[in-house]
Amino acid sequence: MVEKNLTVVNHPLIQHKLTLIRKKETSSSEFRRLLREISMLLAYEITRDLPLGKKSIETPLMPMESPSLLGKKLALVSILRAGNGLLEGVLELIPSARVGYIGLYRNEETLKPVEYYFKVPLDIEARLVILLDPMLATGHSAAAAVSRLKEEGAKNIRFVCLLAAPEGVEIMRDTHPDVQVITAALDTRLNELGYILPGLGDAGDRLYGTT
Repeated sequence: MVEKNLTVVNHPLIQHKLTLIRKKETSSSEFRRLLREISMLLAYEITRDLPLGKKSIETPLMPMESPSLLGKKLALVSILRAGNGLLEGVLELIPSARVGYIGLYRNEETLKPVEYYFKVPLDIEARLVILLDPMLATGHSAAAAVSRLKEEGAKNIRFVCLLAAPEGVEIMRDTHPDVQVITAALDTRLNELGYILPGLGDAGDRLYGTT
């Protein structure tokens, strides 16, 4: 499903693995494995329109002009800590990408993000930036992260998540209409604590076995 600023990737393998990852009895080790696999599948959607040129190579039989990616490589930026679960799978598929990190935590009273760490590639303005976080809930953390990236000069940004809530999608659409949100599922709503329903719980806790 593709709407303005939102792409929901309905690939059968993604949806099957998403069902497994949602189950409350799924262990942390299994959760990590499944998230890595889903992120690799999502990476195909993220990169489907990357520009291609031609490169002269020689096969064992003859020379040829073969497709090759043009321009700067991607920059993958993880919103700590849960974003690292997506980062591993995408980086496995695109090992030449540069990597950055944004440390944000959510104030449980205001539900607003608080930044504690920021480190991204110096030439980020020349790269397609893939911002990674498993959950787009209230949207405040994602919107704040995009704003910081733009402050550093980033011009081409896509946000990739495992699950999104309508409230978060709306915040992103209102604050950053130029940023495409790519997700495996658009869930129903947020609860009073700002968690996605039906969701999968706290992605960071389930990744690392913390509470």
